[in-house]
Amino acid sequence: MSGPIAAVLETALYVDDLDAAEAFYNGVLGLEIISRSGNRHIFLRCGNGVLLIFNPDETGKPAPDGALPVPTHGTRGPGHACFRLAGDDLAAMAERLSAHGIAIEADFRWPSEARSIYIRDPAGNSIEFAEGKLWGL
Repeated sequence: MSGPIAAVLETALYVDDLDAAEAFYNGVLGLEIISRSGNRHIFLRCGNGVLLIFNPDETGKPAPDGALPVPTHGTRGPGHACFRLAGDDLAAMAERLSAHGIAIEADFRWPSEARSIYIRDPAGNSIEFAEGKLWGL
């Protein structure tokens, strides 16, 4: 049974160095910056969704008086995010990563024949690029 949830609206990753994250996600991957708030966060457009990059040292602090009442949050250690690309775009992404000196940890096909490429971002998060057919999309 499926519910009324239509899609993932946003995905969050946590990093210690927002400048390195911005250089990677905007400069290398080409995601558009929606906003940046000092050393707290960077929000990036990712297709129909948003990638949130947070500094847990800042998001673990209570919201100041008068700010939106967003609860504290954050985690430490590597997380994971997977970006959907078409098959032809996966090959171009592999070339782009190589041109930036980014090592590919794994590049393989799943039993569904979907291809996945895994790398690490500057904070050590596991980043995957995969074809939508991995999940039947």
